[in-house]
Amino acid sequence: MSSVPTLTLNNGVAMPQLGFGVWQVPDDEAERAVGSALEAGYRSIDTATVYENERGTGRALGTAGIPREELFITTKLWNSDQGHDTALAAVDASLERLGLDYVDLYLIHWPMPAVDTYTQTWKAFEKILADGRARAIGVSNFHPAHLQRLLDEHGIVPAVNQIELHPRLQQSIPRAYHADHGIVTEAWSPLGQGKDLLDDPQLGTLAQKHGKTVAQVVLRWHLQIGNVAIPKSVTPSRIRENLDVFDFELDAADLATIGGLNTDTRLGADPETMNFLG
Repeated sequence: MSSVPTLTLNNGVAMPQLGFGVWQVPDDEAERAVGSALEAGYRSIDTATVYENERGTGRALGTAGIPREELFITTKLWNSDQGHDTALAAVDASLERLGLDYVDLYLIHWPMPAVDTYTQTWKAFEKILADGRARAIGVSNFHPAHLQRLLDEHGIVPAVNQIELHPRLQQSIPRAYHADHGIVTEAWSPLGQGKDLLDDPQLGTLAQKHGKTVAQVVLRWHLQIGNVAIPKSVTPSRIRENLDVFDFELDAADLATIGGLNTDTRLGADPETMNFLG
């Protein structure tokens, strides 16, 4: 079993706090990348229909020799599959591509507020959960207002909201809402997609202080403030490095330094205006 700590979701399912993401990894590379991650000790793998690498991910899972109950597999429903009946068909297609009988977490990828199908989609998700095709259900890129509508209209609270979150976009308002409603915050692009974040001099100073890389410091920050993080890499040494964050701790001054880096700068789309169906 992996030594990565877990968070308990609101339905009692345990989710590793550090996982491996495969966004922008081509399908033919996903098998090797996911295999390297599993070999390094990751047990949580995050993919999505739109990434077009569920088959490669599934091949790695199938040949890893790791018992299914030790794995935590997340995938996401793409926008064009939103709606009740289409969502039910889409999860079966994802399971076929992954070679699995169930996923551990199934997410609505975007709310698409102008299209306004996420509430009927969530009704399908509740059936997917009841049928055992997913052990937990959640959302991605939802603002608190979108979440509140689900809470007002449906019985099941999303277990997770996966949102863009890194030191430049710390998402204090969504995180507070999640905490108040028992929703786990999961960070995509937890390292800010590299960009200039990893060259930040203040983070460099903290890395030097702890004898770690900047990426390791940022991942440690995510863990200590209670986020789930899913860094992505296709480089085996970097894959292992991103997992090596459990032998040090940031102190209050370190956390305050990182807290001061927030600029509310998005690298990805704004969920309020992202309504792309293609």
